[in-house]
Amino acid sequence: MEQHQSEWTKSIPLKEQATIIKRLLQYAKPFKKTFFIAIFFSFILSVVNILLPRILQTLIDNYLMKQTATMQIILFFAILYLFGTIMKAIIWFLQWFLYSMGALKTYQYIRVKLFEKLHTLGMRYFDQTPAGSIVSRVTNDTETLFEFWYVFLSVLTGLFAVLSSFVAMFQINAKIALLNLIFLPILGTVIWYYQKFSSRIYRQMRERLSQLNTKLNESISGMQIIQQFRQEKRLNREFEETNDEYLQTRYAMIRTNSLLLAPIINLLYAVAVAISLSVFGFDALQSPIEVGLIYAFTTYVQGFFNPMTQMMDSLSIFTDGTVAGSRILKIMDDEEYTPQQNPSANRTILNGKIEFRNVSFSYDGEHKVLKNISFIANPGETVALVGHTGSGKSSIINVLMRFYEFGEGQILIDDKDIREFSIEELRQKMGLVLQDAFMFYGNIADNIRLLNKEITEEEVIAAAKFVQADKFIEQLPGAYHAKVIERGASYSSGQRQLISFARTMVTNPKILVLDEATANIDTETEGYIQEGLANMRQGRTTIAIAHRLSTIRDADLILVLDKGSIVERGNHDSLIEQNGLYSDMYQLQKTEV
Repeated sequence: MEQHQSEWTKSIPLKEQATIIKRLLQYAKPFKKTFFIAIFFSFILSVVNILLPRILQTLIDNYLMKQTATMQIILFFAILYLFGTIMKAIIWFLQWFLYSMGALKTYQYIRVKLFEKLHTLGMRYFDQTPAGSIVSRVTNDTETLFEFWYVFLSVLTGLFAVLSSFVAMFQINAKIALLNLIFLPILGTVIWYYQKFSSRIYRQMRERLSQLNTKLNESISGMQIIQQFRQEKRLNREFEETNDEYLQTRYAMIRTNSLLLAPIINLLYAVAVAISLSVFGFDALQSPIEVGLIYAFTTYVQGFFNPMTQMMDSLSIFTDGTVAGSRILKIMDDEEYTPQQNPSANRTILNGKIEFRNVSFSYDGEHKVLKNISFIANPGETVALVGHTGSGKSSIINVLMRFYEFGEGQILIDDKDIREFSIEELRQKMGLVLQDAFMFYGNIADNIRLLNKEITEEEVIAAAKFVQADKFIEQLPGAYHAKVIERGASYSSGQRQLISFARTMVTNPKILVLDEATANIDTETEGYIQEGLANMRQGRTTIAIAHRLSTIRDADLILVLDKGSIVERGNHDSLIEQNGLYSDMYQLQKTEV
């Protein structure tokens, strides 16, 4: 944790910031036409901003000061200035509208790509990364990038305005225009210092926000446990502490922005105007200077510094966006991918034979949780995995389902390496039923078909009947279209499990994998579940983790695991005769009953 904190308390080097920006710009490529048109309008806007003061200068110096102005001349200049102002408003609107559309599409595109990337990452990544942190990056960090794209528009329009204003000043008085350039090194120093100091603050702020989301996610997910064990005060206190730390980073950000952004520019602008007027005043002592000229020049000085104010103000957004971008790119760069199949994987599972040959596996690369696991499950047979917690039962399921890459040995299906089958083929032909049946918000039919439009209503009903789920579904208001609230909280654990059975069987898999599927069932649906399981296993190769040993007495092969190794194997009767670990576990469960 300390190493992680030391990372995000450092500022982001300028070279790294440049790399982040370059990579983020790649996501804007599909919408570059929209951005370029918006930038073109920004250039036109800078030209209009130069011409408007010239109109007033001409009116003042050539007509008002010489007292030759007529009503027609005044109306002409008024209409001309009004026309220029209206054109400026239209161009400004087009610039912001087009750029906003490009920024909106870009940040939505990044969010979709980030979400797609998450689905390519292996289970190990999600084991090591808090869910709240991931949610923060997909929501808050991508949202920040929407404003981040405006920084580039602000910089470009600012550069156009600064350059055009300087050219206009130079045409009026080259000496005073060059004097204004002495402020640029000062601004460059301020920008360098701000970027160096503020990136560290924004990094801390983003991390604190991520921690807030993590705590919020855990509290909502574990609300039942929190209330049951009266942990509200402790969690409230921890949340308040994290929130206060986040608040302190916001304070630091506000102090930094208040000191180093607009106030600096306003000070330099005031000094520049004072210097310009002083030089004009000294020149006026020697020869008269036209009033309109001074007005136009001071307007251009304002046009020279105002865009800098906008650019400096956008530095905070730029830094925040750079930090958010670095957090997003960190996920994009993560190589904890799901196990990869061979490039030419195109085999089809026909019989469903499964074989493990000396398979070893480690979650962290150091401590083996599976050690030389070998067994064969012939087509149509049931192989049960039993053992105490931590013995390696779920790890066998994890490597078989290709959630994790195993380290040593071979896993074969139909005597072919498991990597020779595409992930799509494995998912279609291998049905997994977990201990906790997860249900999505919607209705029962959609939870069975998982929005697969190729699965018809008739197939959904047939699958439910096959696993005995129709008994309770047809009694619900709306039957198969009965509402399912978040996580299926309105249904019992047994009912959710029956729906999970139907979800698995609707695709008619050749291999059935049961991860303690009967561990959390209620007495009301236990009979239906046992009957449903019997139907599901018929004619299919089944790998079952068993919590209740009574449910796997008819298994063709029972593997007893201890500390990652198979210590006993055989059917129920032969294992009882061995008077080993299995026999002890079975007798203990009989005694408890």
